[in-house]
Amino acid sequence: MKNLFFLALTLLIVGCGGATSEQEQASAATPEPEAPAADNTLTEAEKAEGWMLLFDGQSTEGWRGYNQDSLPPTWSVQEGVLMTTGSGGDIVYGKQNFENFDLYLEWKIEKTGNSGIFYHILEGEQYHAMYENAPEYQLLDDIGFEQALLDNQYVGADYGMYVPKKDKPVKAAGEWNSSRIRFTPEKVTYWLNGAEMLSFEPWSADWQMRKEVGKWKGYPDYGVAKSGLIGLQDHGSKIWFKNIKIRPL
Repeated sequence: MKNLFFLALTLLIVGCGGATSEQEQASAATPEPEAPAADNTLTEAEKAEGWMLLFDGQSTEGWRGYNQDSLPPTWSVQEGVLMTTGSGGDIVYGKQNFENFDLYLEWKIEKTGNSGIFYHILEGEQYHAMYENAPEYQLLDDIGFEQALLDNQYVGADYGMYVPKKDKPVKAAGEWNSSRIRFTPEKVTYWLNGAEMLSFEPWSADWQMRKEVGKWKGYPDYGVAKSGLIGLQDHGSKIWFKNIKIRPL
């Protein structure tokens, strides 16, 4: 009887020891999550996925004024941030056209400020501004903006076309927000601080109807380009940008 007791106790100890060993092996086999990249850098995972930086945090390389050869003097790099003091003109990343893409950036704006992110931008003497032909992800101080606007003119909107969700996690003026645009011919999606704001099918019948009856009915080239430059708007407000990165799709 005593021998049976010691045999059962031995099996219990061995069994427990085996379970602990398996747990330790499983834990060791699970990779640690990759640490977030420092501002204006990419993680190894992002590099492997094909992301590229449009701003390195140190220079304005690649950026110039819209329809210009150089950068407007109001734009500069301050402490790792690309910013404008306002009223100097819109800028584009002039090194490459993008067709289908995933674009991410972070921004903050002064009180009552107004700006935008543009894509599929066309240049030429026939155009005076990016908005004449390029879609815009609206950036705005929703909280402090005092002027009455249409629903498709608030932060996170496809300006003049599609309305963002009303329940938005927008930050106050002077605080950092993140925005993301994912563009494919089948679906375009906008996010604000990680929350989806809207989605639509570009060049669809619904898209065409909105263009013809809304703000862009007098702009025949609005949104027609399938590829173009990425741009940032100077709407007379101070605005700051960092972590500007894109992944061609």
